[in-house]
Amino acid sequence: MGKEASFTVRDLPRQERPRERLQKFGPEALSAQELLALVIGRGIPKKSVISIAQELLTRFGNVKAISQATIEELSQIKGIGLAKAAQIKACFELGKREDLELEMINFDIKNPESVVKAIRASIKDKAKEHFKLILLNPRNKIIRISTISIGTLNASLVHPREVFKDAIVHSAASVVLAHNHPSGDPEPSEDDVTITKRLIEAGKILGIEVIDHIIITKNGFFSFKEKGLI
Repeated sequence: MGKEASFTVRDLPRQERPRERLQKFGPEALSAQELLALVIGRGIPKKSVISIAQELLTRFGNVKAISQATIEELSQIKGIGLAKAAQIKACFELGKREDLELEMINFDIKNPESVVKAIRASIKDKAKEHFKLILLNPRNKIIRISTISIGTLNASLVHPREVFKDAIVHSAASVVLAHNHPSGDPEPSEDDVTITKRLIEAGKILGIEVIDHIIITKNGFFSFKEKGLI
């Protein structure tokens, strides 16, 4: 009985291999399947890296769904262990952060919508609440975005010292508070209101104005300032 044949990238003409095509034409010229194959790196016996990449797309349906899959879900595909699943997740996370960094360059915070635009991509799909602090210079341009806590916000756990530490270090003139509601409901909880009042008072003592607190969901947001709560 003959050995079962299996297709590998090496079976392709050199000029058609993903790595060579990327080097010659740039990443924009590659298909999603080819880009995924490059991230995964290599296949396994009887299953090429191209086949693994195609199975990823077939199983999840599109690139966005792959980016949202958990490491456990990705590693269920034969040929993608925990290490390769972690590589895939890391690549998508770098892409998100690059988008955020590009938007932050000389970004003016003029209204709640501009805050949402600056950070929604980084927190809208998170399964847990991410509480962020946006540091602004005197011209309302973003200096830095810091993650203060991850998990359900609790008034007894959010200490002004931790919130304003980065603001003091980076000489921020003012700050905007922001966090996501994974539930999709942008209405503030009692803890959200308590935390906001506490941090506004702490900011007054430090000479760092809290301009707004914005709750972000996948499809909407709530601005404390717009609602007259600040």
